[in-house]
This record gives sequence, structure tokens and C-alpha cells, in this order.
Amino acid sequence: MANTTTVSTNTIKSFNDTFDIIDDTNDGLQFSDDVLNQYFHSVRLQSTIFEEEKIEYEILNDLDSVQIIEDEETILSQKLSQLSTKTKQEIDSSIIKDKKRCYSSKTSPCTTSKKIKKTKANNDDDDDDINIHETTSKDQMPNYLTMNHKAFVRMIENLLQNTPSVTSSDLQEMAFFMHQIEAIRMKKDITIIYLKSVTGTLTEPELDLIEVDRRVWPMQVKSLLLSNHPMTTTNDVNQPDQQTACEKLINQRLEELNEEIQYYQEKLLAKKNSLIGFTLTMNETIEKFVKEFGIKPLELKYQLKTAIVIHDFELEILERKYMAEKPNEYQYEIAKRLSNMRRQVEKSKRALMELKHGVFFNKSSVSFDSIQMSTSTINDTNLNNEGKQQQFINKYEYQLRCKKLDLIALNISQAEVTYYRLQAQFDSELSLLWKNHRNLVKDQGMITSLISLLEKRLTNITNRWRDIYNYRIDYFLQNAYDELDHMNQDEITQYVKIMSSSSSIIIDVQHPFNDKQLQLLSRGPSYVPSCLMYTSLSNESMGDIVKKQYAPLKHQLNNLFLKYKVNLNLHMEIHKKLYDLFKDLFSKSIPSSLSQRALYEKKLIESIRISLKKHNIILRRTADNMNIFYMGNKEEFEKKADRYLLTSEDYDVLFDVNDINNEKPFTLAMKDMIESINALLEQLKIHKAVNNDLYKQFIVDPTHVKIPYLYFLPNLSNENVLSLVPIVTSQYSTTWKMAKYLNKLLRPYADGVLRSTSFTDETDFIRKLYRYAIIERRLRPSTLFCTIKITNFCTLEEHKEMIDVIGYFLQDNLATNKLETLTIQTIRNLLHLFLHNNIFTYKNSIYKFTKGSPNTIPLTETLSNIYLFVWQKKILKEVNQNIELFGRYKDRIFFTWNKSTAIALETFLEDLREKHRNVRFQKLIGTSVSFLNAYIENRQGQLYTRTHYDPNMPRYTLPYVTGHTKSSYSDWLFFALIRAICYCTLVDDFQQERVYLELTYLINGYSVLFVETHVKRFFNHFSSETMRFSYNQNSYDQFRQQWFKFIEQRHELSQQLQKLDDTNCLFQFHYIYDFGPKCRFNRDFRQLWHHYFQQHPTLSEEKCKIILNAKNFHSLNTLLGMDKPTLTLGQ
Repeated sequence: MANTTTVSTNTIKSFNDTFDIIDDTNDGLQFSDDVLNQYFHSVRLQSTIFEEEKIEYEILNDLDSVQIIEDEETILSQKLSQLSTKTKQEIDSSIIKDKKRCYSSKTSPCTTSKKIKKTKANNDDDDDDINIHETTSKDQMPNYLTMNHKAFVRMIENLLQNTPSVTSSDLQEMAFFMHQIEAIRMKKDITIIYLKSVTGTLTEPELDLIEVDRRVWPMQVKSLLLSNHPMTTTNDVNQPDQQTACEKLINQRLEELNEEIQYYQEKLLAKKNSLIGFTLTMNETIEKFVKEFGIKPLELKYQLKTAIVIHDFELEILERKYMAEKPNEYQYEIAKRLSNMRRQVEKSKRALMELKHGVFFNKSSVSFDSIQMSTSTINDTNLNNEGKQQQFINKYEYQLRCKKLDLIALNISQAEVTYYRLQAQFDSELSLLWKNHRNLVKDQGMITSLISLLEKRLTNITNRWRDIYNYRIDYFLQNAYDELDHMNQDEITQYVKIMSSSSSIIIDVQHPFNDKQLQLLSRGPSYVPSCLMYTSLSNESMGDIVKKQYAPLKHQLNNLFLKYKVNLNLHMEIHKKLYDLFKDLFSKSIPSSLSQRALYEKKLIESIRISLKKHNIILRRTADNMNIFYMGNKEEFEKKADRYLLTSEDYDVLFDVNDINNEKPFTLAMKDMIESINALLEQLKIHKAVNNDLYKQFIVDPTHVKIPYLYFLPNLSNENVLSLVPIVTSQYSTTWKMAKYLNKLLRPYADGVLRSTSFTDETDFIRKLYRYAIIERRLRPSTLFCTIKITNFCTLEEHKEMIDVIGYFLQDNLATNKLETLTIQTIRNLLHLFLHNNIFTYKNSIYKFTKGSPNTIPLTETLSNIYLFVWQKKILKEVNQNIELFGRYKDRIFFTWNKSTAIALETFLEDLREKHRNVRFQKLIGTSVSFLNAYIENRQGQLYTRTHYDPNMPRYTLPYVTGHTKSSYSDWLFFALIRAICYCTLVDDFQQERVYLELTYLINGYSVLFVETHVKRFFNHFSSETMRFSYNQNSYDQFRQQWFKFIEQRHELSQQLQKLDDTNCLFQFHYIYDFGPKCRFNRDFRQLWHHYFQQHPTLSEEKCKIILNAKNFHSLNTLLGMDKPTLTLGQ
């Protein structure tokens, strides 16, 4: 059996807001320079607009049909708080502390915000920035042990089910005694720390020549002494008689605490002995509850108290040693000044990082009182429909979420400026110290011992603030002890919730989902449930699971080795070494906490699936390819889909399975179609139009055919109208192999012809626009911009006309009538076979395309590109390319216009629309437009650009990705930062976009560690780490120039990679990944490949490119957002 923790449905540990993206703590290479630099040194092939995501339905059927019904308040003792994404680490030279999201016992509505009460913790003059004073009197019952606490009541009820002789008061009293014993023990421990500080034995003295009095009185001891001896002043506390009195007082206090512990131990023992039926299990249950709810928060407080006492002790000793060296006035003042400045730097750094951690934990200390939003519309009579009300509430919550994050972004930007300013001042002061020292400025030198003591003092200040910061993250954010009200109802909450669980889901229907289910769905369709393969296959051994994970890689390598006739013995040897390595790395047991989370998520997913079916709700990712779910009424969604098919001119019904008048059964009709395709291929082979190898490649094997099926994605680009985008699957269809070959044949040639009028991606577009406007200075004050979006990109023309256009294109551009080994006529014949035999199922009908082909097939995009290249010549006739910039990226066109007025250009384009009605498009003309997520403006001949966000599209949302989600988002963050600096003319816009990107990742569950390592790597690529917080426009312009050169080089690398793919020298492998050190395996795989094939004529790294990727087992999209096809060949 797979080594996972077995947990029953009733005891699965629940948690709130914990669906974060786990940092792979078992993979030490994940944030190494070698791994992070891979993005900058490698490129990826272009993808289609809609990539097809494979789904294994047989695996899904293994999920248990268990619905989880949860109370809004879950027992905190059952949360999985120990599963943290990373241990304490912090920004810059040390580490970034990365924590998990916290549990909240009360779900506060996102539509209202609490007013934040200022406490000592918010006082800039308070060096500790904490409030850890006692909040309960000696015999006061802690709030978590009262009958008002639901978790406590539930525990009591469960324990008393079979023990009628024991009362709730008995158990409450026992819990109170347990709490008191542990709480007093912690008081005793800190009192011992105080005594050691007072007697000078808190830490071991260093072996140096500077001897000082090591007795240090903590502030708490001074307060205690002053309260017991009112006549004592603060100036008397270190006198000999006071030292004795102080030690005596502390020892008396220790005796009192020992007596109190003994008192409560005796009370607890007596209580246990007096109860009939009280068991050891009951005792352990109460102990765990008290530990989780009462002792853990106290432990955090006392751990910080201890750390502060130690830091203060060491700081005082360092100061005494410094003064013992008899520093001059300059040496005294510089140490004082640098210490104060370091304190301010550390405080500002921690404030900044706490803001970011707050976003990760969905909490903020920023007041939202300034946000003004009206809810009066919710009672509008026009919204009496429940669905309309739900739409309004969802829209309101989303807008409020964006406004809150915008406000937090502003606070983070201000905190960054403060931190950068203070750090620069400190660095300047320290630099001046060293300059004076080196230049032997009179009375401004520093002896070695003073420098050493000063460095230790500065380190102490940093460590002190680190501990305070870690405490605040633990106490207020990760565990939310202030919010859970563990100890006292009057304890102040310093943080408020940023967003509700549903605010990042587009909800268009009344739904039954609870907060936990919505939290999971809010992670979006790209979210990969933890260790799903292990939990889904829990009845199989770990060895069998590892074999399934390795199987794709084994299959791909087998095919490659057979193709290139690799020696069988070598073949076997490589496989053995690879599999042994894979098994060794990926057979490790899953940590218990992660296993429990995985089981919980699995059950939660199944409960969502059951509710979707029961309440007739459809869940889909959105057509804009963003990582966000749309939730709507399934019946209404399907009605809209039916209307789309009924009115569309792009498809015809070929076969209705339910029609009793069908001449042939469905399977027989499909058989005839396949035989017809194969017969035509046979004719092409007989006439030697295709050789025998191609014939074998194209021939259709009915046993390996999967019928494509149609599904729809919601398009939300129009604020008031929901439209649908059809997606037709294509893998393993009758025309799939033929389409792959034709695309491999046509695309490289077409790309060469189209290159001068094409943009390869967003950065290529902005690079060319920058050259046009800034370097070549062709932008005039009167220059207009025009953008065109083709709305029927995949269904431009009927099949005959499309084949004719491709044929004419080849005739006009080829030197002969052949492209490689195929004549133009053969290509036309193969295109005829491809276009006329694309079918798909929807419900119980078979449809065929009358225009275009499936939008998941790369060939469809290639054909459309060629067709639009011919069509756009009508525009290019009017555009002087020596003056203007013209380019197209897939379905979008951008060009500049100086020839005439906007009205004349509008008239010209409308005439073009009228003459070529088959090409449907939207246009925008003006001095400011948006194109490929860029806002472009002509400011009297000066180009201004920045990142553009469509107001109708979701903000603070990541794109939808497939494959290995975390790796994809790692690459996308680098890409987005590079795009931002290329798009943004002004440094202010870039810094705003950078903060926006950081918040987007944090609010979507990516750790501070993940974000910080990536952002730092981006700036360090050109050794420009200071640019991260700089607002100097000149420095930014120089930094931006470096990235323009980078994307030009990257464009060349992309062309080289595409050429390798076109010449069959690019080999891409993958394996299934759920848990384990994938970065290490990928590294070892490359080393093994180099070892065996460095001299191979084809497979050496000099002759080919090897790409190895991990792929996740399933995402939420494949689990919840995709339907199983209704018809199969077996029907």
C-alpha cells in the first residue's frame, strides 16, 4: 500500500484558507540559481490559443463518493497548521519567513471592515512592537474553556456520550487545572530566565580580554522590584543590597510558582480519582484540546519574552564592553547613531514584510475604512431574482477585493520607499565611517575591538527584530490567535480579512457551497490538489505508483531509442539507471501532515462534484485563459450552447444517434468514414503522391481513434452579456496524425514568409514599437494607432476557399511546385482530407465543420495565419511600411497610420469589411489604444506605454496554465516582470506593476519566499538589485535598455529552438509528478544523458535539444471543470 496516513472521514483534519501552493521543502534545488536561471537561458515553443488538457477519466472513478458537511467553525485542534510551506526565513542576506495560511473560527463578511484599534503594538516608540502582558487573573476561566466556545462544547458533548456519571462541569474543571499547570510552568521558566540575567549567568561569556559586570536586570525585574519596594528608585536598582534583595525576591517568586503548580496538580489528580468512568483516552483528548487552544498561544508569547530578555542581556553586555574601551566622543556617537539607524532599517523592513505576509494569509493590518462602496442596489426591485442578487453580491465582493488590494499595494509601495530610504541612509553612514577610518581622519578612527563590538551590536538588533517579526507572523497571521480569542474576549484583533472565499470566483447562480469548498475553488482551475495520485491510488503499493509516474518517460525514451537504433544493451542500461534513480527519489513517504491535507482535499473535491451534479450547476474555466472559475446554472448554460450551435454557420449535424430513421448505426457510419479516408490515402500512395512511410503514418486505425467532443467556455469580456466560446478536442481523432504532419510541413515555411509582418509575442511587439518610435523616430504628433481583432480566427472560410487560398499562397511563394517532397496538389488533397473529416460530438449528435477546424489543433492556427496574410495585403497596400509599423500576432493586428484622418481610415476598413464579410473583426482607431495587454499613447509625438488591464477582466488573477503548474507560474512571473519593464515607459508605472504582480502571487497562495526569490533573481540578472526600490528615471531607462537587448537575444533563441523542432532535433520528455525532489531528478537526468550521448551523432547535446518536464497528475479543471464525452466509438 502507498505509504500515506489513513484518516477516517469523521476525523479528517480540517483547515481554513490553507490551500496554499506548497514550497517543496524536500527539494533543496527549487530556489537555487541554477534552477531559477533556467528561464533566462532557455525558451519555449509557441503554444496555441487554446491548449488541450488531457484527462484520465478512469482514475477519477476511483475517488470515493463521500460528501463532507462542515460546520462554519471547525475544531482548531483538527487543523493542519503544522504544514508550513517553509520554515522561518527572511528577506535579503538571511531568509524570508514563509508561513501557511491560518484557521479562522469566525467567517467575517468581506463586505464590511473592522476598525483597527491602535495598541502598543502599533506604537513606533515601542521597541518590541508586541503586547504580551497577562490578560487573565489567577483563577479566571480562559474564554476557550467556557460554554460559549463551540469547539469546547463539541468536545465535551463527544466525551460525555458514553459516560453519564461525568458532567460537563467536571471536564471543564479538569481542563482548567491542566491549563493552569502549563501556564504556571511557563511563568516559572521565564522567571528562571530573569534570575539568570540578574545573576549574570544567562549566556556563557566570550573568551576575550574585556571583562565587565554581567549582571543585567530586565525591565520586568525592575518593575517587580519597584512594586515590592516603592521607596526604591531606578538609580538604586544595581546597588549591592538591592542585588541581594532582587535575587531573593525572584527566588521567592519561584517558590510561589512551584507551590501553585503543586496545588493544581493535586487538584487535577483528586478530580480524576473522583470520577467514575473517566478514561485515559478522555484525559488525552482534553490535554490535546488545552494544548492547541490555550497553551500554544502562550508558548509563542513566552518564547518571545525569553528571546527579548536574551537579546537585551547581550546588548547590555556589548554596550558595557564598548564603554570599557573608553571610546572618544566620535566613536561613542557613531555607534549610537548606527545602532539607531539599524533599528529603524530593521523595523521598516519587518513592517514591509509583514504587509506581504498578511496578503499571503488573506489578512491585513491596513485600515479599509477609506473604501467607499454602496450596497443599496442589492435591495433594488430589479434584483428580486435570486440569481440576479447573487450576481450583484459576487460583483460587489470582487470590486471590494480589488479596492482592498489596491490600497494594500499603495501601502506596500510607501513601505518600500521608507525601507529603501532608511537602508540607503544607513549604508551611507556606514560607508562614511569606513572612509574616515581608511583616510586616518583625526579622532575618527576605529580600533579593531570597537569595530567588532559594533558589528555584534548591529547583528543583535537585526536578530531581535527578526524574532519579533517571526512572533507576529506566527501569532497574528499563521495561527490568528488574536482572532480566535484564545485567552480573553477583550484581546484586540489587529488584522482584518481581505477577501471572502467567493470574491475570486465568478458566480452566476445560487449555490450550496460552504466556505471551505469556495476557498478551494477560489484557487482556480490550474490549482493542483496535494498528492492526488497517492490518495487516488492509495490501494496500490508505492512501487506501483512510482511505475505509473515513470511510465510516460519510459514510453517516450523507448520510442526515441528505437527510432535512432540505440544499442539494446545500452538501451536497457540507461533505463535501469534512470528508473533506479527515479524510484529512489520518488518513493519517499509523504509527511503525515501533507497526507492529511491531501485526503482532505480529495474528499472536498468529491463533495463539490456531488453538489454540482445535485444542484445542476456548471463549473468552467473562463475563455480569456485566466485562472478563474465561472459557476452558473447548467440548464441555462446548455440552452445558450444549443442556441449557439443552432444559429452557427460553422457546423452541420452529421448524425443524430437518437434518430430512429438513421440508415446506419453510429459505429457503422464511423467505420465507413474511416474506410473512406483510408481509401483516398491508398489512392495517393498508388499514384506516388505520398510515399509508403507517409501512408503508414496517415492511415487511420479505428482501434486507436477517439471521437473529438465539443464543450464551451464562458466569455466575460462583455460586462453585460455572457457569450460562449466553443472548444473542440482533437487528440487521437481521425485526422490528428495528418494534421501534425501538415503543420510540421507548412508552418516553418509560412513563418518565413510571414515573419516581416508578424509579432512573435508581446515583448517582440513592444521591442518593434520602441524601435519605430524611439530609435528610428518615426512617430509623429499626428500618428494614429489602429488595432484589429479577428473574432472568427479559427473559422474564417469554407473548406474549398481555404484550400484554394493555401494553394495560391504556395504557388506565389515557392520556387517550384513542391514543398519538400510533396507537390502543391498533394498538399491540397491532404488538406481536403483533413478539413472535410473533422467531426465532433455534442450531447447525442455528431457534427462536422463547414468552416475552419478544431481550435486545439496547431494546424488550424497555421491555416488561419496564411489566410489572414493574404487578406491583410489589402491593408498593406494602403500602408507605407517605410513610414508605418505593421504587424499581426495570431488574431490581432496593430499598425500606425499617417496617411489620412481617422475618419478616412475608418471608411477604408469598413469598405474592407463589406468586401470580405467572411473575416469578422473589431477595430479601434485613435492616439491611444490597447494591444496585447499594453496601453499605447501618442503624446504629441512622444510614445507612452504601460501595462493595460481590461476593466471587464478579473484583476489580481494569474493566467490559466497546464503541465506542472508551479513551474509554469515560476516562468510566467519572470515573463510578466520582463514584459512590465518593456511596456512601462515610466519607472513609477513599472514599480506599480511590480507590486501588483507580487500581490497577485501572494493572494493566490504563493509564498513570500517564492515571490521574493523570483523578484530578486530578476533584478540580479543584470546586477541591479538597487533598482527594485529605486524611482530614478535615468537609472530605470538604462535598466530598461538592458532588457530590450535581452528580449532580442531571447527572440533569436526562440527561432533556434523552433528550427530544432522543425528538423526533428528537439526531444521533449515528461513524467507525472506529485511529490518529491523533481529539480534533483531533472539535473541528474541531464547529467546521465550527457554521459551516455556526448559522442552520439544525433542525440548529443551539440546536435539536439533535450527538454524534460514534470507534469501534474490532475488540476481542478480536469477534476471539476471538464465533462466526460457522451459518445464513444464503442457505442
